[in-house]
Amino acid sequence: MLVPIFNLKIHHKVNPRMVTVGKYDGKHPALTCATTAGKVLIHSPHTRGQRGGRVDTTKDQDINLLNINQQVSSVCAGSLNGKNDILAIGTQTNILAYDVNNNSDLFYKECADGANCIVIGKLGTIIEPMVLVGGNCSLQGYNQDGNDIFWTVTGDNVCSLALVDFNAQGQNQLVVGSEDFDIRVFREDEIIAEMTETEAITSLCPMMDSRFGYALANGTVGVYDRSARYWRIKSKNQALTIHSFDIDSDGVAELITGWSNGKIDARSDRTGEVIFKDNFASAVAGIVQADYRLDGTQQLLCVSTEGEIKAYNPAPAEMRGNLMDANLEQDTIRELSLRKQNLQMELKNYDENTKAGVLALQMQQTAAASGNKFSAEKPFPPGGELDQQAMGVIPASTQLQTTLTVNPGEEGKPPHVELFVGTTNDTIIRTVLLFAEGIFDGESHVVHPHPSILSNCLKCPIVPPKDLPVDLHIKAFVGYKSSGQYHVFELTRQLPRFSMYALCKPDIPEPKSSVTYQVNDRVQRVLLWINQSFLLQDDISCEGNLNVAFMSLRGSGPVIIQMETSGQVVIKTDDMDMAGDVLQAMASFLNIDDLQSTADFPEEMEKLRELLVKVDEFHVVRQKLTAEMADHSNLIRSMVVRAEDARLMGDMKNMRKGYLELYNLNRDLINGYKIRCSNHTELLASLKIVNQIIQKSGRLRVGKYKTQVVSACRQAIKSNNVSSLFKIIKTGS
Repeated sequence: MLVPIFNLKIHHKVNPRMVTVGKYDGKHPALTCATTAGKVLIHSPHTRGQRGGRVDTTKDQDINLLNINQQVSSVCAGSLNGKNDILAIGTQTNILAYDVNNNSDLFYKECADGANCIVIGKLGTIIEPMVLVGGNCSLQGYNQDGNDIFWTVTGDNVCSLALVDFNAQGQNQLVVGSEDFDIRVFREDEIIAEMTETEAITSLCPMMDSRFGYALANGTVGVYDRSARYWRIKSKNQALTIHSFDIDSDGVAELITGWSNGKIDARSDRTGEVIFKDNFASAVAGIVQADYRLDGTQQLLCVSTEGEIKAYNPAPAEMRGNLMDANLEQDTIRELSLRKQNLQMELKNYDENTKAGVLALQMQQTAAASGNKFSAEKPFPPGGELDQQAMGVIPASTQLQTTLTVNPGEEGKPPHVELFVGTTNDTIIRTVLLFAEGIFDGESHVVHPHPSILSNCLKCPIVPPKDLPVDLHIKAFVGYKSSGQYHVFELTRQLPRFSMYALCKPDIPEPKSSVTYQVNDRVQRVLLWINQSFLLQDDISCEGNLNVAFMSLRGSGPVIIQMETSGQVVIKTDDMDMAGDVLQAMASFLNIDDLQSTADFPEEMEKLRELLVKVDEFHVVRQKLTAEMADHSNLIRSMVVRAEDARLMGDMKNMRKGYLELYNLNRDLINGYKIRCSNHTELLASLKIVNQIIQKSGRLRVGKYKTQVVSACRQAIKSNNVSSLFKIIKTGS
């Protein structure tokens, strides 16, 4: 469906996911890539590159190289002024907005949280377009003057960003993928949706209307429409980049994926079916689109990590009918082939059953003719039972029963949720297959007991890593020990959200930390939520005030939920994450839009206090090291001049002395750089924890109060007001 139109090589290795295209003069598109050598390559075939400044023009007059002198972590092109595009370049310490057309810096900002990914555009009701930067648990937005006009925190390091009209209301929301396997949707600084996947989200791309594509680190690719997943597929290769492009001119964009093995494929946005594929000799680094030939048609540009570029035109509109006919024919052939395969398998089963029945009948006839009597130890099954068991026939009343219980563990066995699978008669369970997202490696688990211990029941341990409701899809093979074929029973059980918590007596030692809030609802409603959200053998009931205690099987201690008839709720736990999860789940069940709370977590506050002291120390050390490196650099220049003067004058003694001093100074510089790198790594780790604590404190509120807490914490940190920060986290204001 895609028509190849040209192929070229730029002779530079390209970093994966660091490819963009921009109209830097407002008219002509230029392909831009980050290279492995710490440079940014700009391929502009329609205009010759600028000279001087940051830009070096190579022998190929169509290619300019921008020297960054740092390892580039992200690039993006877009317009901040409504005219020409600017180029945003992110590193682990800085963000640069560069005006390629005028060969000048628009702004250059220090980014302590790093710039893992960048997107440029408008967000929500904010009038100005922004350079949106995802870093170390944080999101920042800069306008064209370099002012920080947007900031918020997220759960983990940001891996990917996309601007999508998620609510179909004509305004962009920010879709954020992070290392904690979550996709979060921000309406400015408020989270309006959250979806959990099975791996880190490495790529996101907007599609039509409210749909967007995503790719995971484990090779999964799929499409969401708002919070509902349309489809997904999984490959043994890694999806390095995704892009939406209308390859068949039908007005609906398909999902284009570039893989680590060099394959490019286009999939239907509705079904995920492959409708086009091609191959590179190396991994695909990026996929973008632009009118690169200036003929009025958008081309799809695919770039490999080895610097090869392939461009494709979409299929012409007049070919749509032929393409649709071809697709329909392929679908029909595929469907008929599948039906043929199923019928052949069914026929084979019938043949095997017939052979087994004939064999059993011959054995019976032979035994009857010879007059042999079977011993009591091995009696012959009466009434043809042997041939029925051999054919896999089981009683029509056979049912599969399942039970979920909390197992606190024992010596040699960690705590877990135990799934009991059993039949209602003497049939045996040969195998149980479990399918669930985010619980098992590869999303599936097989329990296959040894033939000597087969019985009519099996126990399967399950350890959910997160507090999320999960659908368990169960398939059990049921038959007899002598069966050659088995019946497959299929059913689905839902694992409650808080299944890794065991009910315990309320008189356990109370945690030191708690969160308190008020709800306008009855105790019975909260009790109904507890019975649905926790894994209980019998429903809890109470009269008057509510007091329920659970013990975490993950080792985070007890969780006590108390509620008075006046509506005051207290969640007592030392785990701030757990408190936020319980509060958010309860608020969702009770349909609460805005909720303020008072949080008291002394251990977390002490941890935050220590972290802020460490962050200040890291900043002081960093400034001191930077000053020392600047002094050493000036000293190196004077030493080189003196040593060269001595060489020209034939003073070998002073020349050797000068270069020896220079060697020692260079060694000190290298050691200082190593110390600075180590200091920066520790600073990033501390800032990540600080951002996560702010995010946790936000999750202890709902709606506008959550947004206010995050914004107020940001202002307190910027003004270095620690006491105000603690007050905000505690009271929410």
